[in-house]
Amino acid sequence: MGRNKFSQKEIDKIGKLLKLKNAGTRYQQKMIRHTLRVDYEFNISDFNVQGKAFGYDELQECIRRQRILILDDATIEAMKAKRARDKARDEAARQAEAIASGDAVDWQEVQKEWDEYYKVKNEE
Repeated sequence: MGRNKFSQKEIDKIGKLLKLKNAGTRYQQKMIRHTLRVDYEFNISDFNVQGKAFGYDELQECIRRQRILILDDATIEAMKAKRARDKARDEAARQAEAIASGDAVDWQEVQKEWDEYYKVKNEE
């Protein structure tokens, strides 16, 4: 699930991309959907009716019905920063759990051992 809160600038860019998507080839549509998901965390599937194309008009309808909210830039930036912190925290916890269970190796610890080994080797 992506976001449902965007700044006006983001909505303007998303609207332009949706217009391009509906006019593009299959490959162009795929690339635009990828850009929407990655750059804007906008998943069409969160808002569209199954089997129906989602374009600029459907975006405006979602805004009108308040399924998509437009907030000020500062609020959006704070929200993005919090989301990034949460992702980093979750990834660190996932990594620590994988190391503890033996499913992964602590590459930083391995790097220290490697450096120590070559430090001693070069001193000999």
